[in-house]
Amino acid sequence: MQKSDFYFDLPQELIAQTPLEQRDSSRLMCLDKNTGAVEHRHFHDLVELLQPGDVLVLNDSRVLPSRLLGHKEGTGGAMEFLLLEQKGTDLWEILVRPGKKAKPGARFVFGDGLLTGEIVEVLEDGNRLARFEYEGGTFFDVLEKIGQMPLPPYITAKLENKERYQTVYSREMGSAAAPTAGLHFTPELLEELKNKGVEIRYVTLHVGLGTFRPVKVDDITQHHMHSEHYFVPEETARAVTAAKKEGRRVIAVGTTSCRTLESAFKDGRLDPCSGYTDIFIYPGYQFKCLDGLITNFHLPESTLIMLVSALAGYEHTMAAYETAIKERYRFFSFGDAMFIHD
Repeated sequence: MQKSDFYFDLPQELIAQTPLEQRDSSRLMCLDKNTGAVEHRHFHDLVELLQPGDVLVLNDSRVLPSRLLGHKEGTGGAMEFLLLEQKGTDLWEILVRPGKKAKPGARFVFGDGLLTGEIVEVLEDGNRLARFEYEGGTFFDVLEKIGQMPLPPYITAKLENKERYQTVYSREMGSAAAPTAGLHFTPELLEELKNKGVEIRYVTLHVGLGTFRPVKVDDITQHHMHSEHYFVPEETARAVTAAKKEGRRVIAVGTTSCRTLESAFKDGRLDPCSGYTDIFIYPGYQFKCLDGLITNFHLPESTLIMLVSALAGYEHTMAAYETAIKERYRFFSFGDAMFIHD
């Protein structure tokens, strides 16, 4: 298939700039992956839509407030760091802007002196290695105080509350972007689902900035996916394996949970494990584990809409997106949700 097969014309005003006041009040489009039938509901209706015995798998990764705004020591010139990956104790690979100021040995100050960083090396791709210094606590403690959320480039509005770009169940620090399908859940909704008999289980996949990387090749089979680290705990492995053996549904919350399950599920079972996945799911892929998916509405020509098309069918997916635009659904990270089911 070609990249252009996944293009749709999205009015700019449908790109959600801010989260709704009540997380689970967002709209929910239910899409039958077998027939393409669409039903319009609200996210809290999952209590009715999910069944006792369903296993709901969520990604508990927490977003690093990894955007640091500061200045160059000595000159006062403005500088922005974006943390990409930890490479050692207080050593990080970073993106910098403007790059010409960030030469080896250059030092920068953030948060009125709470944090300083020195450029150690310029890497081949233009990224830098920086070593950070601070007093008291841990690097992550300082980051929580002074770091800003690395919001996607299509969100231009200021985020008043940093926690609204975190899921209510986030706990494992490490993502460069939120697993946004989970932003709709509240503690109360999760409790209602548990009381109904839905099994809530967690995996961890740390979302990389590659999630925003566009598909640049026309032939999508030639696209190289970015790699992301995942972890499957024992209780999740047991629950998913039992559900598949007993014919109960396994439903992923978000494409990150989906990619974790499909990467780790082998020979009819899920074992506790960790590793890196660069799995690219597009139409023609045969799902081994997943029966359903809760996800947001994604960018045109993105790997994420390709994944959705693999599960729901290309024609059903594109028709559903056309309906979502017509019905004025809110798109992308802070937007509405879709439940793909059988």
